[in-house]
Amino acid sequence: MVTLAAAEPPFANSVVSYEPGVGVPAGYDNPSAVLGSPTRFVDDFLFPSVVSPFSSAYLPSDICGLGSGGSIVVEFADPVEDHPDNPFGIDLLIFGNAFFIDVAWPNGVVGGLFGDGGRVEVSADGIEFVEIPDLDADGLFPTLGYLDVGPYAEAPGMVPSDFTQPVDPAMAPLLVGLEYEQLLSVYGESGGGAGVDLATVGLASIRFVRVSVGSQRGLTIEIDAFADVASAGSNAGDLDGDGDVDGADLAILLADWGRGGGSDLDGDGTVGGADLTILLANWS
Repeated sequence: MVTLAAAEPPFANSVVSYEPGVGVPAGYDNPSAVLGSPTRFVDDFLFPSVVSPFSSAYLPSDICGLGSGGSIVVEFADPVEDHPDNPFGIDLLIFGNAFFIDVAWPNGVVGGLFGDGGRVEVSADGIEFVEIPDLDADGLFPTLGYLDVGPYAEAPGMVPSDFTQPVDPAMAPLLVGLEYEQLLSVYGESGGGAGVDLATVGLASIRFVRVSVGSQRGLTIEIDAFADVASAGSNAGDLDGDGDVDGADLAILLADWGRGGGSDLDGDGTVGGADLTILLANWS
């Protein structure tokens, strides 16, 4: 019998180095918080909430802090490529805990962006890093966990967003004043994230990402996750690599149920209902 190897989940899977810097609050210095999928739901006993562009992840288990002079370097198991079919030319997404100010709380009307910045550099070999110009690691676009619930829902939705799809960066100047349903239309199926176009620095592929904060900064930034963008021609859920999402892929997912691995399509560490939803949404 031939065993087909599934692709690695499209998220950073190891931390190469971490320097917290100055000013990181107690408990927010766990670098493993940035591995795997971005946070969809804040499982806080007192204040549970979906993660939305108005309600960001904030628990120490969800995000890692970087203070003045701090930095973190992560690695992807598979290269992140400057693929010609990637939507809007975006190849990599970085998720922080930025959020929009709600000027009509609790309705979700976009005001200004509350984000903390952060320098982004990328590397093919982990030695030579190149800075991505004009990009804040903890900035646009704030994370969206689910497509079927309101901005402050206290229970998870049933339709997860796609953390491997970017928002059109051309929409950035048009966001202020949008109501929540309009904002969801802008996001489409995307879960948000700060988009990196590798073509801007002339790299065909990278495996390492560094986020850092200048020594003169007085604020901390927070990072949740890093994701490799899926090209327009890829099928999330094609676990056997034959180009289709069908019964064979479903069988692989069910065999991995309750465990991690390549069937973990949303990168939360366990194969479950959210992964099944993603597979069925891409059935061909």
